[in-house]
Amino acid sequence: MKISQSILLLTLLSLIFACGQKSSAPDARLNQPEEFKKLLDAHGNWEKWIDGRAFSFAMVHETNLAWENHYIDLVSRKVRIDADTWQIGNDGEKVWISPNRQAFQGSSVRFYHNLYFYFFSIPYIFTDPGVKVEKTENKLVNGQSYEAFQVSFAENVGDSPKDTYFMLVDPETGRLAWLLYTVTFFDKANTKTNALKYEDYRDAGGLVFPRVLTGYQYENDSTKRISYQVSFSDVILVDEPMEDELFSMPEKNAVVAN
Repeated sequence: MKISQSILLLTLLSLIFACGQKSSAPDARLNQPEEFKKLLDAHGNWEKWIDGRAFSFAMVHETNLAWENHYIDLVSRKVRIDADTWQIGNDGEKVWISPNRQAFQGSSVRFYHNLYFYFFSIPYIFTDPGVKVEKTENKLVNGQSYEAFQVSFAENVGDSPKDTYFMLVDPETGRLAWLLYTVTFFDKANTKTNALKYEDYRDAGGLVFPRVLTGYQYENDSTKRISYQVSFSDVILVDEPMEDELFSMPEKNAVVAN
């Protein structure tokens, strides 16, 4: 019930607040390498992502059944997450949490606030300015060879431009099957690779998104123990913006967090 009510909020906001006039010039994000376009095409009409202004989804952590609703302004990348005992937001200047820092058990609110949005939005989000996608040698996972794309970032892109990503393509569907990635947010010298499995794609207005993401520890081209698993539903992408107030830090019972 809480998830449905929160998703309804986005739908109502998208109807109330009209978007500004769009430029007639082609969006530079449409200019991608041909091999990467083939991967994007396998995920639907990805121009809808380029035109999108607001994005929302519901997510459940399968380990403890904790739920979250995520709302994202795709232009400013402002974020809000509603959970059972806390809210997290990024108002474009700062990351905040309500009612207090102790309500969130993770090591970094800033690291978490757009983590699952980012994972869930691949490969579309790799069309962002400052992101470079190029074909690389095949990668092995559990003895199977996959066509692979390496992703790198300009120095001023995001909080962790030194992160590395490899997108591995399902040979049957042409869609993203695995993501191999490193996390340098906490340690810039970290080179440990993690694996993320993309499964059970579902259509959402002409684009496809995975219903389940499963994270694994990864060593010697093989997956080890499961690190986490999350499932998604109620995916909404619209070409009208959400109200800025949705992302604003509450005047009471909220603190700036790192």
